[in-house]
Amino acid sequence: MKSLIYGLTVATTAAVANVLPGNGTTTSDAVYKNPKAPIDDRIKDLLSRMTLGEKVGQVMQGDISNWLNTTDGSFNRSGLVDSMSYKTGQFYVGYPVPWEWVARETERAQRYLVEETRLGIPALVQSEGIHGFLIGNATIFNSPIGYACAFDPDLVEKMAQVIAQESLALGVNHLFAPILDLSRELRFGRVEEMFGEDPYLSGELGYSFVKGLQKNGVAATVKHFAGFGTPEQGLNTAPVHAGEREMRRTYLPAFKRSIVDADAWSVMSAYHSCMMVSPQRQIIIYLLTEVLRGEWGFKYHVMTDAGGSNKLCNDHGLCERSDERAVTMLALVAGNDVEMGGGSFNYRAIPSLLEDGTLEAKVLDTAVSRILRSKFAMGLFENPFSAAPQERWNKLIHSEEAVKLARQLDRESIVLLENNRVLPIDRGKVKSIAVLGPMAHGFMNYGDYVVYLSQYRGVTPYDGIKNLFKGTSTTVTYAQGYERWSNDKSGFPEAIATAKAVEAAVVVVGTWSRDQQELWRGFNATTGEHVDLHNLNLVGAQADLVREILAVNNNTVVVFSSGKPVTEPWISTSAAALVQQFYPSEEGGNALADVLFGTYNPSGKLSVSFPRDVGTSPSYYDYLKGGRLNSPGQVYENGAMVFGHQYVLSSPLPLYPFGYGKSYSTFQFSDVTLDKANVTASDTVTAELKIRNNSTRDGAEVVQLYVTDKIASVVTPNKELKGFRKVFLRAGEEETVRIPIDVSRLGVWNMRNRYVVETGEFIVAAGDSAEGIKSQSSFWVI
Repeated sequence: MKSLIYGLTVATTAAVANVLPGNGTTTSDAVYKNPKAPIDDRIKDLLSRMTLGEKVGQVMQGDISNWLNTTDGSFNRSGLVDSMSYKTGQFYVGYPVPWEWVARETERAQRYLVEETRLGIPALVQSEGIHGFLIGNATIFNSPIGYACAFDPDLVEKMAQVIAQESLALGVNHLFAPILDLSRELRFGRVEEMFGEDPYLSGELGYSFVKGLQKNGVAATVKHFAGFGTPEQGLNTAPVHAGEREMRRTYLPAFKRSIVDADAWSVMSAYHSCMMVSPQRQIIIYLLTEVLRGEWGFKYHVMTDAGGSNKLCNDHGLCERSDERAVTMLALVAGNDVEMGGGSFNYRAIPSLLEDGTLEAKVLDTAVSRILRSKFAMGLFENPFSAAPQERWNKLIHSEEAVKLARQLDRESIVLLENNRVLPIDRGKVKSIAVLGPMAHGFMNYGDYVVYLSQYRGVTPYDGIKNLFKGTSTTVTYAQGYERWSNDKSGFPEAIATAKAVEAAVVVVGTWSRDQQELWRGFNATTGEHVDLHNLNLVGAQADLVREILAVNNNTVVVFSSGKPVTEPWISTSAAALVQQFYPSEEGGNALADVLFGTYNPSGKLSVSFPRDVGTSPSYYDYLKGGRLNSPGQVYENGAMVFGHQYVLSSPLPLYPFGYGKSYSTFQFSDVTLDKANVTASDTVTAELKIRNNSTRDGAEVVQLYVTDKIASVVTPNKELKGFRKVFLRAGEEETVRIPIDVSRLGVWNMRNRYVVETGEFIVAAGDSAEGIKSQSSFWVI
């Protein structure tokens, strides 16, 4: 016979009864309530006081919709009491509802937990935040693949501080960000959510993001641990094929930098399966227990992704479908401390598993202690009610400073790919401009993880260019040309005529995603979570419109507005200029206008390489030595063919490499020198060079250092980014740049699977991209 309390057996009902309201019966002098007591002592004291039900309540995620009607805003007291009877540890609030509702119901739930339950344990209040706090009218920054192109960790930290400030203003203290997966499989829909293909850049940006969030007391969640971004066939949640050495060398370092060095307060595990270890060592145990906790010493909690625990049996076939007991034994024992919603609540089976001896009590205690450690570390017990007074919300959310930062970060992220002397357009001379294409106006081409209908708020490219010429005699006209999802060309004549009648044309084409509601309701999209592509070409009538416009206006600038690389090499050789703006911020149109018309000198560098075609991918720069033989062929625009071998009619080399990006200035690098020739594994080598702006325009360059382990005991990458610095220089100015290289981070996982910095020569190359090497020097580990 089943009890009415969340499906537990009658025998276990008594064990969970104390999770119900107890009106704060614990004395105020309890050790866990003392903020000056060591965290270990506070955890031990609180854990000793908790009933089974109170422990189980900490390991499952609740949801604000259990007591808030997200349509009319009404409160349901019985829904709150019921939810908090078994999902007390955390609850999700990421709905498209007014600020007032979130703040009110978050505080109501926290007060219930703190003031009306026996132990008064506050909850983690959760939402999304990879490029802005997920609620209406919060500041929207450009997508991670975009702001990574700024190569500016300090700006990323400032952005994260703004996101934390905005979420905390409404009482939200836990955000599911940043994402440290690597965008090395470009068909995958979630490329836009990542920091690019490189472990070092991703790690530095992830570190800064975590620091920025947690500086304000908002817990970061580093996700998706680990290797999730390279699924088979580019399909969402598909298996990942990676050997243990590849996982350790390529995929784990960015996570370690962001989790361990930044002291992240939580981690999210991933959906996929991976055959990187032997069948006797389950991947989830290996990653979450042996590596994350055992080797790295991570002490905080791990949670599943939405519905992730269900996939163990329903998708991966590790047990019968819907077997809650089996799922719990697989996930909880492996180190998934919290089960997120979005699927079944399998952890309801914990009491029965304890009762019959299948599950050891220490497993549950360990999971709960990790969750409590996160809460104590972030000061949640001392400040459970973080929402600001309503009169301060407009100063804390979407402030003038935040909007300025969004514009700055966006324009520093824009990458100039090609420029045949047309950019910057002289705004003092140009008298007529056409802005063309559906991505140029009518909606904001945001990436995913924005709130419902956000696409109708922000500055489009057409708006931005109009803003720049407000009050002048220059005319700025717009023509859509076609619908982004259509092959219908009935709008072409208007667009062609508009382009033909002006001095300069800007055509905006690319990919598109959707907001968090439309994306999951089946609206068409070409990128975003669960939206994967089979090729990287422009969809529908886009390429044809570009050809038509190029044919009638020689001063045509093509802008790729996208969430991943677009493979149309012919545009590179045909357009007067080509600009990449990955999914923009709400200030995207203004940022683009700043770059096109010279208010800002472009300084963005590609965080991901551009292949020539989906068939020539992967195109990441740090391929293993011996890879990427290059004996290319080519098909010309007139149809002529030149046959090669690698590949017969193309090249394995990227069209644009990692770190690439042009400027309106020219920069001169001196030869790089090193402060040491012979070092040990614990040393730091400092590379030094001079960089000079040889132009008449102020600008910025990103100095990039790549290191090659010349001779190693295992096969290593041909080069790896190990340092960079963005340098702003006035016209004619020269600066000495010094970049440290941590020798301990240059090791290999050897044949015995041990991390070792081996002796021998290491080549340090300095340049402005992975392929734009200017000079090199060597040091030796002895």
